[in-house]
Amino acid sequence: MAGIALAADSGPISVTGNLRDSYCYGTMGAKGPGHKACAIKCASAGIPVLLVEKGTEKSYILLPNKDASPLPQSVISRMEDEVTVTGKEYSKNGTEYIVVESVK
Repeated sequence: MAGIALAADSGPISVTGNLRDSYCYGTMGAKGPGHKACAIKCASAGIPVLLVEKGTEKSYILLPNKDASPLPQSVISRMEDEVTVTGKEYSKNGTEYIVVESVK
């Protein structure tokens, strides 16, 4: 992320959806409880985590709240679960991001 500047579009938002590892979900469509262990391994290895919004299927890439830091365990341990993520939303060139403040 060094050198990439993202402009904040709004204040904090809360989005409910499922946490997916972007590699398996994007390349194979893998998702759900049977994929949880693999998704945790991928997220732990640094594969970007997506939040796929319930109802709209809109995807957000989740970012840690500090550069050069991993995502919090509250994200990684909940891979494939339905959660509500609260954080600051950013948009750049058609890609949506949320800097994670909390996961419930």
